[in-house]
Amino acid sequence: LLVSKDLGKHLLEVEDLLQKHGLLEADISAQTERVQALNAAALKFSELEGYQPCDPQIICNRVSHVQTCLEELEELAAKRRKELEDSRQLWTFFQEMEEAEAWIREKEKILAAKTCGRDLSSVMTLTNKHKTMLGELGNRRALLHQTMKKGEKILAKKSFSSVGIQEKMREVCLRWKKLEEVTGLHQQRLEDALNFFQFSTETDDLVAWLQDMYRIVSSDDFGHDDYSTQALLRKHRTVVEEVEKHRASVLSLRKQLALLAPDHRQGVDVQIRVVEVEQLYGEVAEVAVLRTQWLQDALAVYKMFSEVHACEVWVDEKEQWLEKMEVPEELDEVEVVQHRFESLDQEMNSVMGRILDVNQVVQQLVDGGHPSSDEVRSCQDHLNSRWNRVVELVENKKGQLSSVLKIQNFLLEC
Repeated sequence: LLVSKDLGKHLLEVEDLLQKHGLLEADISAQTERVQALNAAALKFSELEGYQPCDPQIICNRVSHVQTCLEELEELAAKRRKELEDSRQLWTFFQEMEEAEAWIREKEKILAAKTCGRDLSSVMTLTNKHKTMLGELGNRRALLHQTMKKGEKILAKKSFSSVGIQEKMREVCLRWKKLEEVTGLHQQRLEDALNFFQFSTETDDLVAWLQDMYRIVSSDDFGHDDYSTQALLRKHRTVVEEVEKHRASVLSLRKQLALLAPDHRQGVDVQIRVVEVEQLYGEVAEVAVLRTQWLQDALAVYKMFSEVHACEVWVDEKEQWLEKMEVPEELDEVEVVQHRFESLDQEMNSVMGRILDVNQVVQQLVDGGHPSSDEVRSCQDHLNSRWNRVVELVENKKGQLSSVLKIQNFLLEC
């Protein structure tokens, strides 16, 4: 049993042989105690004085022979255990290498079957899975490194043929290197896909935002009075600021496109998309400028209408007063009316300045091609007409007063 050359053909068989060898070692250990007891008892017969049943030398030789056989048996047992343990170490190495190969094959199949996703969500999911696999790869790399060290130790002992061990180590190392290369390539593809879909998502978000902005800046709501138009103008200025802030994002699209992988950046669709975003932004910015002008024109119109209304209220009041006013004949009353006309002249100078401002605003609106030019011009003509009527009434009344004063002065002189 101890000189057997059967060291097992696989790990389970070696484990079984080691278990059996352990039982055999237990038997040897038990027999050792028995042999030592028997030898001690036999040696007592070699020490007897007087009658000796056997030649002491024969007893000593026999005891020495038995002891030598026992020691040889123990040496064989120790040698057998070492050989079996070396065999277990060898087959453990081969099994671990086979497990590593199986793990590599499994990951190769997974990497060969993996796609890079169809959208941002699927790419991120695949990226997270790939990160998990990278963690597994690191753990497996450490285990493989330990197994390789075991192989090197086996080779150093020179207990077994080095051909199979070296071949297995070389084969697994090559497959592992190829796996790491494939893993790196797949990771790069995932990163390229992630960058592309992030770029596409950001571009889509930018397009959606620009479309919303276009609907806002192309609105035909210009308010219905001075207050509402001013509110719209304040909101529009905020929109213009936001549009201007996004200019950098639009201008950076081509730089971001240039950073994408060739397969992604050379696509016709993505290039067209970038051009569409640039054109849409240009339209939004252009319409935003136009809406600013339209709102300012509308505000100018409403302010003009408000000013016209204020002037016409004054004109109505003075027109009614002038039409109802009777030029007095008494000198004292004439002087009072004359003082009123002096105050009226000051008011008319002030109102005249306001009417001139209205006429200037109207001219600017008409020259600028404002859509309400006809209405504005009509309002201007109406105000000017009424102003001329008031001026005419004032001149008539002043003329009457002047005539009365001349008569009164003539009578006083007489």
